[in-house]
Amino acid sequence: MTSLNIPPFDEHNQRWLANTHPSDWVNPTPSGRYNLVVIGGGSAGLVCAVAAAGLGAKVALIEKHLLGGDCLNVGCVPSKTLIRSAKVMGELQHAADFGIEIDAEPVANFPKIMERVRSVRADISAHDSAKRFADLGIDVFLGSGAFVDQNTIQIDDKTLKFKNAVIATGGRAAAIPIPGLKEAGYLTNETVWQLTELPKRIAVIGAGAIGCELSQSFRRFGADVALFDIAPRIMVRDDDDAAEIVEAQLAKEGIDLFLGAKKSNIEASDSGKTIYFELNGENRSVVVDEILLAAGRAPNVEGLNLENIGVEYDRRGIKIDDNLRTTVRNIFAAGDVAIPQKFTHTADFSARIVLQNALFMGRRKYSSLVIPWTTYTDPEVAHVGLTPAEAEKSNIAIDTYSSDVGDVDRAKADGEKIGFAKIHVKKGTDQIVGATIVSSHAGEIINEVTLAMTHGVGLGKIANTIHPYPTQAEVIAKAAGAYNRSRLTPRVANLFKRWLAWTR
Repeated sequence: MTSLNIPPFDEHNQRWLANTHPSDWVNPTPSGRYNLVVIGGGSAGLVCAVAAAGLGAKVALIEKHLLGGDCLNVGCVPSKTLIRSAKVMGELQHAADFGIEIDAEPVANFPKIMERVRSVRADISAHDSAKRFADLGIDVFLGSGAFVDQNTIQIDDKTLKFKNAVIATGGRAAAIPIPGLKEAGYLTNETVWQLTELPKRIAVIGAGAIGCELSQSFRRFGADVALFDIAPRIMVRDDDDAAEIVEAQLAKEGIDLFLGAKKSNIEASDSGKTIYFELNGENRSVVVDEILLAAGRAPNVEGLNLENIGVEYDRRGIKIDDNLRTTVRNIFAAGDVAIPQKFTHTADFSARIVLQNALFMGRRKYSSLVIPWTTYTDPEVAHVGLTPAEAEKSNIAIDTYSSDVGDVDRAKADGEKIGFAKIHVKKGTDQIVGATIVSSHAGEIINEVTLAMTHGVGLGKIANTIHPYPTQAEVIAKAAGAYNRSRLTPRVANLFKRWLAWTR
């Protein structure tokens, strides 16, 4: 087995790699036909493999790089660990607002921050270790697999026969054809975790979730940050008002925003990496020490021999139907390689759909899922269901009920003044079709709305649910209360007045 050496090769990374790609691993000898072969050991693939093995199926799991996939290795785990340190820095910088006096300006020890990131990742990696999955009865193969035909896959010198297969190979940072970018060198969400020293100047290309989260973190650690996007605003998938709040916060913290920029070329020199671009008809340039590319994802489909077995794909990923079947009936796809919502939690639930449909001839549909997501900036932005723009596009008339975070007592105590909860219902009803929340705890608060949407609980029932005081989740209760008040029409109010007068 080839040994991986991902810098810095300290004790934490050695422990991490020993779990996710052990150098002494010996692939098992296949015997008989597998009920399920899983290609890709990320969130979707692992859920498929573990659940199927737990049900008594004969399962093979193939991973060519690191078990745990993006989430453990280069995504959720390292990024949220880093963001936690940035959150602390943000609080320290405003400690005086809470009556806490600090003698000197707080300083981010970036090498220590990154060491903590590696340590947390190593701790969590034990859950995704090759040994653990083998102990669960899964045949774990480390190496590159390629389909031979619609019932056979080859990995090195071993041939695996299968009844069903699931492709869960994930995705990677998409390359952008900017002249000079490759020659100048750049970081991605995969390689940024190898940094051990804070870049003094960093440009982030792409103002989506990853770009905004890491821009804010690096700025709070003390770097000069330039955030670029070809779009006229950040976080184009999110609610306009939510993006406006985060954009204002990033600017307030000193991040240079170049939105609507058209990049022309990049040149590297002894003084740094110069990004030339056009903004509002003006030619401009910025010099940085590092460039972080965070502009989109590309599916990992190379080397699988999909063309020869009839599995169709394009630049967005493997083509699937609503049951997550590919164009070959016994081969499914799950996770980032196929589904449009590229989150760990959707990879998890797409895997559950595959499991039911592949092993039990189920007909569960991906479109039935209610999918929330969170951008972990400060404040956070959480969303589920439709935005007003999406509702209009789908010809769904809606009513919107909202509440400002600044009106919630707990938020006042916490020193939070900006943010909101918007809940959208089908017009004339309390059926929730979507919601957006902006607050420091938005990712936690959105769960109540997601639960309600999943199980058909209307906004009126949320209004009649006791919420503990004081909590920031009261922002949901206040928005729901606005719905209840909307039911008190002038006619209904007049009837109440008459009744109360009659009963005096």
